[in-house]
Amino acid sequence: MSTQNNPHTNKNALSEQRWLILARPLIIIIALIATWQLLVIVTGAPKYMLPPPADVWHTLIARHAVLLDHAKYTIAETVIGLFAGAALGTLAAIPMALFSPVRFWLMPILLVSQAIPFFALAPLLVLWLGFGLASKIAMAALIIFFPVTVAFFDGLSRTETGWLDLARTMGASRWRLLTHIRLPAALPAFASGFRVATAVAPIGAVIGEWVGSSHGLGYLMLHANARVQIDMVFACLLILCAFSITQYFIVDRVLRAALPWQPDSLKPVR
Repeated sequence: MSTQNNPHTNKNALSEQRWLILARPLIIIIALIATWQLLVIVTGAPKYMLPPPADVWHTLIARHAVLLDHAKYTIAETVIGLFAGAALGTLAAIPMALFSPVRFWLMPILLVSQAIPFFALAPLLVLWLGFGLASKIAMAALIIFFPVTVAFFDGLSRTETGWLDLARTMGASRWRLLTHIRLPAALPAFASGFRVATAVAPIGAVIGEWVGSSHGLGYLMLHANARVQIDMVFACLLILCAFSITQYFIVDRVLRAALPWQPDSLKPVR
């Protein structure tokens, strides 16, 4: 009997694949820590330049209360900024796709906004909005705004012309074309932009905390670096990495469940 048609063999293969998927994060983490430790040994770098993983782990455990207290501010700024930037990007992309005059005037403004270094805007946002959450949320939203806008606008602009022509022959209004055809067809593109935004969202919050803040992981990193507490800096970086990865996978799972019609050419053919 062919192994391809053997249910027992196929079941074992699927079981092994599931175990590999579950073990993958642990394997990657162990490999990265081993590489980190090897780099410390090979380079002989002092602890104030490259602390070993054990020192960073000790800092994570010993200072967990301080780290978590500051992390909650960064997480709040990132999440609120993520959804604020996505909402602004959506509100900008739809009129750009529907009305050519809006696209004619707004697209150059979007391009110019990306030519300005975000780090240069951070002091102005702190000056205008203060040292609280508002300036950090605004910074995160600005970074997120562009990828969401461009991805969603591209999706709205690339709707299949056959679908639109068919809907027009059936008497569909411009509003129905938008809500029943163009928006659903563009949502996978929006999801791609939103995934990118999810990965870069913490950057805006941390930059804002570097420029002016009294809390947050960026603030903690800045002061730890000034005191040459590099193990604390690495501990903050690890928390940021863990949060960013977790946030990305949560968003990815939600988007896949919410948009089952989006194409996925990376799925294995069964």
